[in-house]
Amino acid sequence: MTTRAYNPVTSRRVAFLGLGVMGHPMAGHLARAGHQVTVYNRTTAKAEAWVAEYGGAFAATPAAAVKGAELVFCCVGNDDDLRSVVLGEQGAFAGMAAGAVFVDHTTASAAVARELHAEGAQRGIPFVDAPVSGGQAGAVNGALTVMCGGDAAPFDAMKPLVLAFAKAVTLLGGPGSGQLAKMVNQICIAGVVQGLSEAVRFGQNAGLDMHQVLDVIGKGAAQSWQMDNRGKTMVDDKFDFGFAVDWMRKDLGLVLDEARRNGSRLPLTALVDQFYADVQALGGNRWDTSSLIKRL
Repeated sequence: MTTRAYNPVTSRRVAFLGLGVMGHPMAGHLARAGHQVTVYNRTTAKAEAWVAEYGGAFAATPAAAVKGAELVFCCVGNDDDLRSVVLGEQGAFAGMAAGAVFVDHTTASAAVARELHAEGAQRGIPFVDAPVSGGQAGAVNGALTVMCGGDAAPFDAMKPLVLAFAKAVTLLGGPGSGQLAKMVNQICIAGVVQGLSEAVRFGQNAGLDMHQVLDVIGKGAAQSWQMDNRGKTMVDDKFDFGFAVDWMRKDLGLVLDEARRNGSRLPLTALVDQFYADVQALGGNRWDTSSLIKRL
């Protein structure tokens, strides 16, 4: 994890549920910022490894992990994973005290965010949907962008802590608004990566030195995060890092489901989703999303 300076924040008792490639470093930043962190992960070995690296404690169930926590953070895979750690006798809501805040960093549906916000409200537990953008590197470097939906008071309570692993934390509206904003983010990324893929392959076929070309056009109107961070690795046929194709397809599935509900027409997004299916068929399930160029 990159060494970074933390703004002084009063030490709080917190829990973190889910220690994947994003959750592990995010929880680590909370510990290094001075908070008392208890973690939970479905695979206990990952929780043990986190404690060996950062200190704190781990628990065998979400309900046990959140006991006494003032804020609970979560970053798991999908809607079903989220429900499994929040609901039920061993879920987080069963162990949280009224007034404690639940902050969900999972990229999930707006519907499940609204569902859990309503369930939390009945228990006196504020729920904030807070998906992130910035990928694994952003999590490791403490430079994520966090898009939030929910109520102002719990947002104000969680923001100072989230800044341990984020550079921007914004409340965008009521329950589900964070998830909807993350969908907008993924729509933008899908189109940009496809355009960049076509541009790089076109330049290669034309016999250009694409490292040099990207240096030049990256200083003009074509510049993007994807070009800066993935353009040259696409040229070099390197895809063993970053945000996996399987995860992007999950996210685009959420986007297309929501589009059907709200009447949006997303022809380019639907097409790129199918292009990612082609990459999966090539065996690229865990390749970085910039691997769209492989199908060209």
